Amino acid sequence: MRLRTSITAGLALLLTAGVAWSAPSAPAKAAGKPTGKATRSAARPAASAASKSRVKKSSRHSKRREPGQKAPAPERISEIQQALAKDGSFAGAPNGKWDGSTVEAMRKFQSGHGLNPSGKLDASTLQKLGLGSQTAGIAAPMPPLASSATAKAAQSAQRQ
Repeated sequence: MRLRTSITAGLALLLTAGVAWSAPSAPAKAAGKPTGKATRSAARPAASAASKSRVKKSSRHSKRREPGQKAPAPERISEIQQALAKDGSFAGAPNGKWDGSTVEAMRKFQSGHGLNPSGKLDASTLQKLGLGSQTAGIAAPMPPLASSATAKAAQSAQRQ
């Protein structure tokens, strides 16, 4: 009986060693003990690749833009209020706060200039106020299309 138990234990040990030797690095890593040089060297690149992918994901998420428009800085609001006051739409001293009187002045200005009277800032309103970009909402220039007659004339000029 003793011989049979020791043979069974020996076979189980050999089988376990064979499985551990041929298994990928993940089970050896899970057990906490690498079983050989090949397993140890394979475990390190796998671990570093996993940590690199985690780093990439976290840095990618931190660079995402948040949806929605950000509120303008108080200095910018004061500029807008000054431009509205210059037009006669805003009656008050610029305070740098986007309050109800500023929204009403913006609506008044927008309706008076043929814009959507939403009371919100947009590129066309800022352009009309003289505070926006001159190129906002304008597409990039396109190269002229050469007609077939123009192309033939250019080819004949090159031949001469």
